[in-house]
Amino acid sequence: MDLSPDDVGYICMPLFHSNALMVGWAPALVVGASVGLARKFSASRWISDVRNYGSTYFNYTGKPLAYLLSTPEKSDDADNTMRVAFGNEGSPEVVNSFAQRFGVDVIDAYGATEGGIAVNSDREERPGALGQVEDFIKVVSEDGEPLPRAQFDANGRLMNAQDCVGEIVNTNGAGPFEGYYNNDVANERTLRFGWYWTGDLGYLDEDSYLYFAGRNADWLRVDGENFPAQPIETALSHHPDVVLAPVYGVPDHQAGDQVMAGLVLRDGADFNLSEFSTWLLSLDDIGPKWRPRYLRLLNDPPTTGTNKIIKRTLVHQKWRLDRVEQDQVFVWDDDAYRPFAAADESALRDSFIRNQREQFYDL
Repeated sequence: MDLSPDDVGYICMPLFHSNALMVGWAPALVVGASVGLARKFSASRWISDVRNYGSTYFNYTGKPLAYLLSTPEKSDDADNTMRVAFGNEGSPEVVNSFAQRFGVDVIDAYGATEGGIAVNSDREERPGALGQVEDFIKVVSEDGEPLPRAQFDANGRLMNAQDCVGEIVNTNGAGPFEGYYNNDVANERTLRFGWYWTGDLGYLDEDSYLYFAGRNADWLRVDGENFPAQPIETALSHHPDVVLAPVYGVPDHQAGDQVMAGLVLRDGADFNLSEFSTWLLSLDDIGPKWRPRYLRLLNDPPTTGTNKIIKRTLVHQKWRLDRVEQDQVFVWDDDAYRPFAAADESALRDSFIRNQREQFYDL
């Protein structure tokens, strides 16, 4: 980030997280810069805080850039002191839009708290990629076998996701990371074969550029086919009313999963269910199997202290009307979405019981 004593950091991520400590506080400590501390991240207060503190850099992890872009745009958004943002998990579209709107140089990198892997972004060289990696960074199957390289069509769409997406590993090991305290199960999982297993999904192209494809928890199985949620999330996030679109698997009444998507809408969005259904049908990269069977409009999505949506909570809540509180739930019916009613849930529960899968309904 090329900081100096004249810089002022803005830390709005929680200090119990390595992002705030190592990307926000530690760089200031090294060069003798100042920092402004916010009690928590607030999209509505961010620009005023930056101006008040005179902040020149800030750190983020997860979705803060998307939340900031969801605020009403103003003509003076770029009139601020912020020079550079450093973080991770920003999509290329979000990173570019944020940089243009607020006049900030965004460095979106990929790494792990444990220090087992770090990749510097090079989006201009290869849009959508995390960066180019050395040979010891591989994408492998659950058994540790290297997977085929990614193939793309003329429009840059991934053609062989079923074959090339696997777990990102560092075959040189985890470096100084010695393991998790009093957690042998996690150590065995993360340090198998003497490698560092990130728990993240990705794929490599022919030039060893690494692409992120979601978390292992984001893996769905529909009609016997395994695929990651991330490409569906990316497609849904292109809708003009959608800020975030977490996609996750909910149990099918017979076997495997059905695709469910939560939608976080922009402030003031006039969401039209019929228009959204038509738009979804028009997408070339979302086929019938990938199309969300269920939709949920998320008014107050469950998040971690670093603003990441907690998918395990969404998976638990499913389409259960007694769990989703005031959120609206919709189901795909023929060629459009319609409201998911109590009668639908009752019939679905009966089907789970008939198929001896009631435990999946109750999870």
